[in-house]
This record gives sequence, C-alpha cells and structure tokens, in this order.
Amino acid sequence: MIRVNRRALLGATAIGAAGLAAPALAQPRWPNRPIQMIVPWGAGGGTDATARIVGSLLERDLGQPVNVVNRTGGSGVVGHSAIATAAADGYTIGMITVEIAMMHWQGLTELKPTSYTPLALLNEDPPGVQVAQNSPHADIKALADAIKAAPAGRFRASGTGQGGIWHLALVGWLQAMGLRADHVRWVPSNGAAPAMQELAAGGVDIVTCSVPEARAMIDAGRAKSLAIMAPQRNPMFAQVPTLNETLGINYSTGAWRGIAGPRNMPQDVQRRLIDSLKKAYDSNEYKEFMSSRGFGVVWGDQAHFTSFMAEADKAMGDAMRAAGLARG
Repeated sequence: MIRVNRRALLGATAIGAAGLAAPALAQPRWPNRPIQMIVPWGAGGGTDATARIVGSLLERDLGQPVNVVNRTGGSGVVGHSAIATAAADGYTIGMITVEIAMMHWQGLTELKPTSYTPLALLNEDPPGVQVAQNSPHADIKALADAIKAAPAGRFRASGTGQGGIWHLALVGWLQAMGLRADHVRWVPSNGAAPAMQELAAGGVDIVTCSVPEARAMIDAGRAKSLAIMAPQRNPMFAQVPTLNETLGINYSTGAWRGIAGPRNMPQDVQRRLIDSLKKAYDSNEYKEFMSSRGFGVVWGDQAHFTSFMAEADKAMGDAMRAAGLARG
C-alpha cells in the first residue's frame, strides 16, 4: 500500500493551483533581435544603395540592427527567392524590384508579385528617351515621326540586355504608337552606361533608360533627353516632357523598388514595418539621399503596392509576348 505524506500532497496541490492561476507567458515584442534585409542585386548598385539608406532608417526607428545582405545570381532569381521562402516572422524582409514582374514570363522562376507580402513601394524611375546631342531630332515628336516613316530596323536602340526593363519600355512605346515591337532594332548592352557611350559614339540612335542613368552624358553635353515615359514630369528633370504632353500617348512604365516579406507575415508585424517604412520615406535623410542620386521617390502603401505590381505584371507580360520573349 502506497502512503502519501499529507504535507507533500498539500504542497503539490498549492503549486498546481498557482500554476493554473499564472497568466500565459507573453510573446516577446517584435522586433527583439536583428532583422535581415535581402537585396537581389550586387553591392554598390542603385538598389543596394537604396536598401542601405532605408535599412539605416528602419534600424533607428525599430531599435534593432537591420543587416543588408546581397543575394545575387540568376538574373535576380536567387535573392527574390530568398525573400519569398524565408520564415514569415518579420525577421527577413527584402527589396524587391521590377524584375519580379518579368522573370516568370521568361521562364526563369515561378515567383510572381503574389509570392510576397507587399509592404511599401518606395521608388520608381521611368525611362527617358535619349538621343545624341548632335541628333537631327530636336524633340520627341520629330523622333517619333522619323521612326514611323523609316523601314523596320532602320533605327537602333539600346539600354540593357535583351528582355530587360528598358528594352520592354521601348517595346511598349512602339506598341503605343501602333508599331511592331521590333520596328526599332534592339542592340543588347551590359547596362545604361555602356549604351550611353555607344549613343555618343554613333553606334545606336536611341537609348531608353532612366534619366539619372543618362545624366552624366547629358551633363557632359554629349546627349539629350527628349521625353520620359511617366504620368508627370520628374521635378529633378523638369525640362523633360512626358510622352502624353508631346505625343498624346498615355504610356508609362519604369524600374521600381519596394519592400516586401514572405507571404503570411503576422498582421501586427506588417503594421509595425509599414509605419516604420513610412517614417523612413518621409525623412529628410531619405529624400536628400535619393535626390542626390537623381532617383525618383514615390510612396505606395500596402494596397497601392499590391495593385501597382499586378498592373506591372500584366504590362510586362504583354510587352514580352509582343517581343517574342515570353515562354509558355
């Protein structure tokens, strides 16, 4: 027969009662450890620079380190995948770019804008239409008229690789003018800088890239920007008109950057991040940093960013199909 000590039994009962009465342990307040911000592109580029200024401002507001990590490779697939597949706890976020609306059309990945929790759109740079300073085309109307009158392939354009954002910008503009996607021949380049050099040397007739990327050659008096593909003029380049102003073509596109995380992030974490991102965007530090580099600033909250990416995804798909670059 098992004998139970009465004193021990009373003690155990008291401990059990106390445990039942104690409140459940509260979850630690987010964030309580460092945050990782993944950048799908290399260190030193525009996306990396933008991420680092945003990261430093988030760090100040959230009270935890925000470590920017460059995950390059696969034309942006590696870094975008790392953001989408991270734990959805708010401790891994990333800067997603326009390529997320392009890569799946090319068959590079199954990732799409819907693969993320969008948080905020922070930047957009529309393409400009640049020609050499000694070009016979004084304005965008003169250039457009000449392109329409010329046989297919007579004009050559560059600005990025085949199927890149600036190539698709040209395709969209040509379609908006009622022309075939290949009416102007695309000459692939390793980016806007070498394309602008080729423009000044007479190797190509047009470069479609952001005006900030063309700025050095424009300031050197070797090129000029005739128009931008945007709803309104860029205050930093106020002398450059829009296509709509000059041609009556309501066409706009551009390279953009925003912050997102994996799908199904906790709502309270989303709200805290969005509030902090808005503070960063509104800060003088962010505005001055972006202005010094000629980067466009635009705020898009979660709802706006979601619809913005859906529209970009459709536009990129249409342009890629027109150019024969879409797979499937």
